[in-house]
Amino acid sequence: MERIPFTRGGYETFKKELEHLKKVERPENIKAIEVARAHGDLSENAEYDAAKERKAFLDGRIGELSYKLGIADIIDTDTLPTDRVVFATTVLLENIESGENIQYQLVGPEESDVDNGRISVTSPLGRAIIGKEPGDEILLQAPSGKKIFELMEIL
Repeated sequence: MERIPFTRGGYETFKKELEHLKKVERPENIKAIEVARAHGDLSENAEYDAAKERKAFLDGRIGELSYKLGIADIIDTDTLPTDRVVFATTVLLENIESGENIQYQLVGPEESDVDNGRISVTSPLGRAIIGKEPGDEILLQAPSGKKIFELMEIL
């Protein structure tokens, strides 16, 4: 079974979501199903159908989160090297062509969120910067063409 790397923060976020789904969302959904059932004929009861669809979604998400948390590999960032890029490292990159600076944290695939500066270690850029040190050049073959970055700093 393949393990999924998580930062401590990412693991805790998933764990909180799972607890919320189990302790808040699911009980509310059960009540909604009961209320809809009380309205009578289930064959033409849109409220009942919506509540049952929500139940299916909740059950699926609870199963997915339970599975992922069960195979999670929480990486202890306190023991990781700070002189080169590794999992959970935050880096400052400069796009050589545009001069634009970009900051990313390398996280597991489940935690990635490009809009919030979190990229997966398995992404093309993530794979390209693993092991690099400040001052190193990173060549990335993107669909739009080659991009060259310089690793400015490990934050």
